[in-house]
Amino acid sequence: MSKFASKRFVSLFSGTAAIGLLAGLGLAPSLAAAPANGARPVFSDNNTGWISIGTDYDPVPGGPQPVTYDPAHRYVPNGSGEQSTFRVADISNPNLTDFAKAELKKSNDLVLSGFAMFARESRCWMSGTPVYLLNPAQPTFILQEPKKITMMWQMDQQIRHIYMDVPHSANPKPSWYGESVGHWEGDTLIVDTIGQNTKTFIDNYRTPHSEKLHVVERIRLIEGGEKLEADITMDDPAVLKQPLHVIHRWRKAPGPMIESRCADGEMNNPFQQRTEPLPVAAKADF
Repeated sequence: MSKFASKRFVSLFSGTAAIGLLAGLGLAPSLAAAPANGARPVFSDNNTGWISIGTDYDPVPGGPQPVTYDPAHRYVPNGSGEQSTFRVADISNPNLTDFAKAELKKSNDLVLSGFAMFARESRCWMSGTPVYLLNPAQPTFILQEPKKITMMWQMDQQIRHIYMDVPHSANPKPSWYGESVGHWEGDTLIVDTIGQNTKTFIDNYRTPHSEKLHVVERIRLIEGGEKLEADITMDDPAVLKQPLHVIHRWRKAPGPMIESRCADGEMNNPFQQRTEPLPVAAKADF
């Protein structure tokens, strides 16, 4: 049984039709109605989803740069017209600690030995924050409620919860997505995340992190609402010598949300490559 079987209820509905049904049950507001104060944008009005523009962060000039590919092993993504490759990280990045470099070298060595280092989501694993923002190809939908904002991938219906206008717990138990709390500053959603376990990475090059990872996202609409932008700051002294400040953007994509399964057989390594296993639950969710 898939580790994420309990999330499959999302696939029973689509886009704002699902949210309209929830609203009728008194569980959620319609996305079509903007907040009363008029200052807060509605990120997923009228079946709007958001498709990631690329699968890497955009660097902010003048500050530490995000990890990218080793110049000796150029990364070639799918759909480029060339033979695609797996990522080999540039461990000479001066902002990485020795611990981070050692962990990245382990991943690099596996790739160079022929290991098929697919992205975590393609092997049905939760991705963590902020890599959740880099979900490729399929859209992310955003459900806004007064006390919670829910981000929903179409791909495998992975879900992230952001609790509004509350403080962090004193000692949150480490989890896949940690504890995200948010508030509005004008038209910008501020999301503060702590308490993640160490089973995820901070980018698609598999840069590790510790349980001290602290992520702050500032999310807003740009270009007349045609794009969504996240200004992201990551702080983790175990991995980054200085906090890392990056940008990521999405383009608007019409919905509705459709079902997209992951661990139902079609992704189960048909070419018998050396790769990560699919997650399996030790017991049923229900």
